[in-house]
This record gives sequence, structure tokens and C-alpha cells, in this order.
Amino acid sequence: MSQNTIKPWHEVAPHLSQVALGKAPADLVITNVQWVNVQSREIIPDTDIAIAEGRFAYCGSNAKHCVGTDTDILNGEGKYIIPGFCDAHMHIESGMLTPARFTEAVAPHGTTTLFADPHEMANVMGLEGIRLMYNEAVLQPINIYLQVPSCVPSFPGFEDAGSELNVADIAGFIDQSNIIGLGEMMDFLGVINGDSKLFGEMAVTRLVGKTIGGHYPSPDLGNHFHAYLAGGPADDHEGTREIDAIERARRGMRTMLRLGSAWYDVEKQITAVTEKGLDPRNFILCTDDCDAATLLHDGHMDRVVRHAIECGCKPLVALQMATINTATHFGLERELGSISPGRRADFILTGDLTELPIDLVYAYGRKVGEEGQFVGTLMPLDWPAGMKQTVRVKQPIDANQFEINPPRGNNSVTLKTHVIGIIENQAPTKLLEIDLDVKDGLVEGDEDKDVCQIALVERHKSSGTVINGFVSGFGYKGNMALASTIGHDSHHMIVVGTSRDDMALAANKLIQTNGGITLWRDGQQRGLVELPIAGLLSDAPPSEVASDLIQLRNEMVNCGCNLNNAFMQHTLLALLVIPEIRISNKGIFDVTKAEFVDLFIK
Repeated sequence: MSQNTIKPWHEVAPHLSQVALGKAPADLVITNVQWVNVQSREIIPDTDIAIAEGRFAYCGSNAKHCVGTDTDILNGEGKYIIPGFCDAHMHIESGMLTPARFTEAVAPHGTTTLFADPHEMANVMGLEGIRLMYNEAVLQPINIYLQVPSCVPSFPGFEDAGSELNVADIAGFIDQSNIIGLGEMMDFLGVINGDSKLFGEMAVTRLVGKTIGGHYPSPDLGNHFHAYLAGGPADDHEGTREIDAIERARRGMRTMLRLGSAWYDVEKQITAVTEKGLDPRNFILCTDDCDAATLLHDGHMDRVVRHAIECGCKPLVALQMATINTATHFGLERELGSISPGRRADFILTGDLTELPIDLVYAYGRKVGEEGQFVGTLMPLDWPAGMKQTVRVKQPIDANQFEINPPRGNNSVTLKTHVIGIIENQAPTKLLEIDLDVKDGLVEGDEDKDVCQIALVERHKSSGTVINGFVSGFGYKGNMALASTIGHDSHHMIVVGTSRDDMALAANKLIQTNGGITLWRDGQQRGLVELPIAGLLSDAPPSEVASDLIQLRNEMVNCGCNLNNAFMQHTLLALLVIPEIRISNKGIFDVTKAEFVDLFIK
């Protein structure tokens, strides 16, 4: 039984009404607060709030009549009371934490509701993985809603994941409680081209009245964009420009503005509201991907709201974008997202609406965060052994598997090569054409041109497949390698390095640990984050995961990489549904043309 089970409003409505009248005692009364009302976008001073059955019962000037002998009293000391934050689009797996540990990390930052798409877990472990994520999520002391992943794998036919989901799988899961809808429809080209499986998934979602998540990363706002919207997705978080935000909002698609560990897409889009004057109710804030270090040291949705305010958004508007706008979008406005009678008693006390210090956090009327510390009760699962044996690679990996041979007859020339070019703080890549030298019969990276090797090691079926290519933008110098079993979205092992020997050492370390991230330099291990659950998650305390990740980041800097959160860029190098060029277990892929390309340009 979930500890956060809350009775439906209609069941407790008679009691809430009696509490509001003063004929029944409240469980908790908060006195002397400034009520931040996101329904009306105003601040109401000298307010008292009464709570019963985990819901708000009374919001008014004086709640003395709601106090009984057993009522707890909390003096708000004139602070602002704001609704608990909602993250409209995110992946728990990006935190590298189980749902319980993720809750521990974010609740002290004021997040009381997550709308999570577990498609990372689904790509590795299929329905079993989704069920385990769901089963642990509903046990936690905050609201965690899941979406059923829509694209597993993200681009069928062009990559192989550890599992596949079909329309029947979606239909069998979509109508469960705490399933809020269909996860981001990542195969945007499939929607545009009328893929029957994708439209079948969207149809079963609409039939049960739930929301279809969107994912349109293309800059093309022409007919393809219109076709995608007409297909059914209701929101999108992939915009990076003001015009992206405007065009989505104009056509009834909720515009989600994203600030993750590596994605900084709020500043350029929020001007649609702050300068162009569009209705802010159509705009929502989200994180998408935040790792454990960001969560612990920078914050979660509180960080996003602060950033939106720094970008010129009025504080109350920014708060709406992180609360009531999100709840309304998912059909939950009568359940959460505001401090209003009948809604779940999820709230924050803060002394400032711009700096947003998070002093106290309550969910369901129970305290879960205080002065940056988690004070609730976690209920973790005992994850089965099979979830910790998912790195299936023919071992050991040998350095010669990363050798790149030139085309026949080109043993001592310069070759024009397709190279993946990363873009700092954004998910898209650039398709680069760079001349690389052939040395001793092998094509090599070039430190002066900021080009190193990338390899994808298939890890689900022990096929022995290793796909090699080149990547530019990390700035690595000397002999090093970074390997990870996080590799969106199929989550094969991604190895990037300047030294084939170090690449082999890093890959073999992850086989030994059953997943994670490791950095090697000059033949020595310099960093390791162990992620034994599906090669994606850890059930260790967030502080331990964050500490290991920070050490690894520092070692990346020591290897010459100064990009903001470059590891997140590393994990997306195989994400075939975001332009322009990626790597899969089948080859080098031109996303824009939806076709594989030769590594070397003829």
C-alpha cells in the first residue's frame, strides 16, 4: 500500500466542508502567511490555511475556528506560502537514482509532483522495468505520475534496444492510476510519415482521455511541423528559439521551457511571454534531464523558477509556469498545483519570491523537506537480481576493436570524414566534415582539430558489435577515455577517447561493475560512478552518487574538457531522434535525411 494514498476529494468533501465551517478540527493550521495565489496571480497577506485529510480545507483571513485540541499549529512568520513545484517533463533515470532516492534529492527543493517518462528503463528492461519504476514511484511521499514510453526503441529499424514496446503493451498500461499519459512521441518522422504503430499508441491514449507527450526537435516549422501537431502530441520541450515557443503556443501545443543539467532553453524562449506578450498560461517549466550533482547542489524546479525570473519573467508568472499551468495541462487542476480548497496540501514556505530559499516543504500535509534536508519517509523496492545484470558484452574488449581502417587503397592520405559535432548546452549536434590523417594504416583523431574517437559497444544481446566513428567538441587532450552505459535512448555503451588502450580499459571496467560511468587517463582509473540497476541507476544515497559524479566531472576538466556538463552531451551521442548526426549499433546516422552515411566521404 502506498504511503501517499490520499482519499478522493469527493470522499472527504463533507469532512473538509465541516472543517471550513469550524465544526470539525483541522489536522494542521498554518497561520500568518502571505498566500501566493496562482489561480488569480496575486499575493494575499495575513492569511491562514487549514488542512485536513491531506487536502486544503480553508484558505482565509483567520482559521482559529478550524483549530481543535489535536490540531497542529505552524506559525508561518509572515513568509510566502506557494504551491509545491511540478516538473512537467522529466526522466528520473537522468538523476542516476531510483525513484525513492530521486524523491530524497528533490523534495527538499520544493518539488512535490513529477511527471516522469521512464523510457530509459523501458529501452533496457521493457515492461518489467516500467512496472518496477511504477511500483517504487507510488510508494514515495510525493506525487509521481508516470507516462508510458511511446518509442521503444526511439527509431525502429535504425537501432536495436534491449526491448520493444507495441500498441498492445501501451494499451495494457495506459489506463492505470498514476499513469498520466503517453510519453514523449520521439519518432517525429514516424508521425509525419503516418506510422500506424505510433498513431495506434496515440489513439489508445486519447480513448482513455490522457495526455500525449511531444518531442519535435527539428527547426523546420513548415509542413512537417504542422503534420506533427495534427498527429496529436499536446506539448513539447524541444524548442530552443523564441519562434519555436511562439509557433507551438499559437497552435494549441503547450510550450515547455527546459532547464536541465546541460539544456539551457528557457532564456531564448521565455521572451515570447516577457517581450512578445503571449498568454503565459500556455507556457510550462520543466527540467527534462538533471543529474544527481545538479539536484543536490544547484536545485531542481526551484532552480528553473529562479532562472526564469533572472531571464525577466515576473515571479508570480514563473510560479504559475511551475505549478497551476502544469496541473491544468495534465487535467489535474482540481487535484494539485494551487493552494485552494480541496486540492492536495502540497506547499512551500519561503521568505523571498525571487531568490526562493526553500525553508519548509509539505506534501499531502506532511513535512518532507526542511532547510535543504529530506525529512520524509522513503519506501524503496528490493530491486531483483536480473535488473543488476544488464551489461551483456562479449569480453574482454580489446583495443584493436576500436581501430578505424581507411578505405582500401588509402593507407597514407588525408580523408574527409563525417564527424559528430556537439553544441554546448543544447541537445542537437552538427554534421561536420573534417579532414583526418591516416597514420600507420589507421585513421586517427586529431587533438589540434578537437577530434577524438567515439565507439558504440552493443550491450543488450552480446552480439560483439562495435561501431566506430569520430566526435568533435569535447576538447580532450592526452591519453584518455570516458565510457558510459547511459547512452540515450537504446543505452548501449558509449566510449569516447583519444587512446584506444584507455577506451578498452574503460569499457572492461563497466562490464565488471555491471554498468555506470568511468574515466581513464594514461592507463589509470580516474573516476567511477557505479550504476548497477539496468546500467542506469543507483540505489545509493544521492550524496554518494553526486560526489562520485563531481569527481568524474573534475577529471574530465583535467583531460581538457571545459564544456558545461559535458557528460550529458556524451550520453546523447546515440540519440537518433535529434538532428543532425548520431551513432547507433548499426552505423553513423544522418538524422535529417533519416539514413546511414559512410564514415568517410567519397
